[in-house]
Amino acid sequence: MTIEELRGQFDREAAEATSPQAWKSLRDRWLARDSGIISGQMRRMRELNPQERPAFGKAINALRDHVSQKLEKALAAAKAVPGPGEALDVTRPCFPYPTGHEHPIRNLQREIERVFVSMGFQVFDLPEIEEDYNNFESLNMPEDHPARDAQDTFYLGGTRLLRTHCSTVQVHAMKRGRPPIRAVSTGQVYRRDPFDATHSPMFFQVDVLVVDRGISLAHLKGNLEVFLKQIFHPEIRMRFRPGYFPFVEPGAEVDISCIFCFGAGCKICKQSGWIEILGAGMVHPKVLRMGGIDDAEYSGFAWGMGIDRVAILKYGVDDIRLFFENDLRFLEQF
Repeated sequence: MTIEELRGQFDREAAEATSPQAWKSLRDRWLARDSGIISGQMRRMRELNPQERPAFGKAINALRDHVSQKLEKALAAAKAVPGPGEALDVTRPCFPYPTGHEHPIRNLQREIERVFVSMGFQVFDLPEIEEDYNNFESLNMPEDHPARDAQDTFYLGGTRLLRTHCSTVQVHAMKRGRPPIRAVSTGQVYRRDPFDATHSPMFFQVDVLVVDRGISLAHLKGNLEVFLKQIFHPEIRMRFRPGYFPFVEPGAEVDISCIFCFGAGCKICKQSGWIEILGAGMVHPKVLRMGGIDDAEYSGFAWGMGIDRVAILKYGVDDIRLFFENDLRFLEQF
């Protein structure tokens, strides 16, 4: 069934819904994260040719926006009308009722996913409880690596732990399918960090993997530029600095021109004109081999970034704790 046919099907089902319960059932049927119709269509991305994925991603995003907006309006209108047998309370506040909305971090997470779907990537929803092999060993981190120490990682007993990064998308994506691979994963990660203005033991991350024939640093740079310009500003500049990460070789620290002073120098960028934003590099051959991919035939790139850090910059917030304290005075600004 095409996207246009799905849109027509939704509109027909929406026309038949006449109660809040019917609208809620319709919302679950179409928008449920794991079992919804739209989520199922997004999983079709892996079956498409790379050339077909951008157009499909754009169309499925448009359908999701159409369904979300129509359901939101219908539910609000349905709640405002008393049902059969319901008493009308004339003392209740008048319409519109104050309503909640998505948390700013969650909203940014969805925005990031939409950008990647429009670029032809498949979104992986991965477990937060991971095996030591997926979190460390398959990413070329030896047993004596500092990140594997109990002072940094939440171990749950045996070989299980709370994932410390979303880089686990690399092993999961390579196990599930053969190249070409265009994979992205977003979600919560956990580390034994102090809870202060710039650190949290639980935070959000996005990690990206691309594997195909002939992938080079030029492809990494091009993909990063497209993504960062859409998330921040179309005029930002980007630079690479040498960096080390066990699962990439060569590795790079990536900076963007300051989004507040546009490179002129300010207190946010410490007068440098640049802000460090993420780590990236070419997938280490050993990681490819552990994923069952011939490193003589294929190459790839990977990078990861903290979504909370993007939120701090994008929204001009100076304390990460504000996002997790449930203070409505702060959250209602978004």
